[in-house]
Amino acid sequence: MHSIPGTGTLINVAAIILGGLLGMAFGRFLKKEYQEALEKVSGVCVLFLAIEGVMEEMTHVEGSRLVGGHTMLLIISLVLGTLIGEILELERHLEQFGEWLKKKSGNSGDARFIDGFVTASLTVCVGAMAIIGSIQDGILGDPSTLIAKAVLDFIIILAMAGSLGKGCVFSAVPVAILQGGVTILSQFISPLMTEQALSNISLTGSVMIFCVGVNLVWGRMLRVANMLPGLIIAAALAFVPFAL
Repeated sequence: MHSIPGTGTLINVAAIILGGLLGMAFGRFLKKEYQEALEKVSGVCVLFLAIEGVMEEMTHVEGSRLVGGHTMLLIISLVLGTLIGEILELERHLEQFGEWLKKKSGNSGDARFIDGFVTASLTVCVGAMAIIGSIQDGILGDPSTLIAKAVLDFIIILAMAGSLGKGCVFSAVPVAILQGGVTILSQFISPLMTEQALSNISLTGSVMIFCVGVNLVWGRMLRVANMLPGLIIAAALAFVPFAL
């Protein structure tokens, strides 16, 4: 499939907006306790999506045994990444951006806007599909990976918006910025995105998505946005000349 570069991101953004609007429309007819139940079950779904991604990257079959690995990679990426993110206060900046969107969009009275925006943004932005798909879209004009991601994001945002509201719709903004930026820079980024680097990003990103699920089920316990530098560290560790 060949198309104009950026088509995949446009489809992804449209899917998030549509899923968010449909979820909001559905959510209006639900009692508060039903909305809370929907939020919890959305969190459980996100947890298992993340577990699938982690297992795919951390385990492999040797003979009749299931063998794990990449433990040190994960520890180094998350610990150093979180330290950098805490120093830079990335979560606070993301919340401030959400607050700006909240005011500019006329949603100042929506108490759940920031929660919805931050939670949904981290869920749909973190992961290797966004990076791989954007590079494919930019270099090859192939939006197929981002179209597959758009379908997943549509379902996730549809479920989230039913309980978390309008903020989920605006997660389309960071998706457009991130994926559009990677598509534009794809010629420069692609040599660095080796198979191992993408695998490291996928593993670390899946753990971060798991943390988003934890926040949905048990309340915001973890500052996931502050973990984001771990993705860069994970990619960089692919070029370290010893196995992690």
